[in-house]
Amino acid sequence: MTVVPVLPAFSAFEGNFQMQTEAETNPVSKIAELIKDIRTAMLVTIDSDGRPHSRPMSTQDTEFDGAVWFLTDIESAMVREIAANPTVAVTYASPGKESYVSLSGQAEVLNDRERISRFWSAFMKAWWDGPEDPRIRVLKVDVEQGEYWDTPGGKVASLFALVKGAVLGKEEADQDNDHAKVNFT
Repeated sequence: MTVVPVLPAFSAFEGNFQMQTEAETNPVSKIAELIKDIRTAMLVTIDSDGRPHSRPMSTQDTEFDGAVWFLTDIESAMVREIAANPTVAVTYASPGKESYVSLSGQAEVLNDRERISRFWSAFMKAWWDGPEDPRIRVLKVDVEQGEYWDTPGGKVASLFALVKGAVLGKEEADQDNDHAKVNFT
C-alpha cells in the first residue's frame, strides 16, 4: 500500500485558523498515531471449529505502513490456525485515552531471521532461548480494513460529549468524536 503524504489542512472556527496534523487528515496516519504507544494487541484467528480464538500479542516497534508485525512460535496453535485460514483481526484499546482500533487482514508467517534479530528483546527470553531459536517466526498482518474510534481529550471529553448529547442531541455529541472506516486495498 502506498500512502500519499497529505498537506496540512486548515479549518476556520469563529475566524481562528487551526492547523491540522497529518493524523487528523489522513486515516492511515491516524491509525498509526493511535496504535503507536499500545504495546499489546488482541489477535483473533479462526480455530478448527470455526470459532474466533483471541490472544494477546506484543506488537513489534515498527512504523505502521499498512502492516503490523509480531513474533510467534512455529509450533503454536495460532500458526496452524493461520495456515488453515489467514484472515485475522487485530484490536487495540487505550481506555484511558478513549481510543480504539480494529484492523482486519491477511496474516503471513515468515522465517525472516534478520527481522527476528531486529525485533528481539530480553523480554522474549520468557518464550525463546535467543533470536537464533529455530522456533521463532515473524507474523505479518497485511491490513485490508481498519476502523477507529477516538475521543480527543479522553474521559473528560467523553463525559462532556454525553452531557452535550443529552442537552443538544446525538448529532451535536458525535461532532466531538473521531470515527472512521478505512479500506487499505
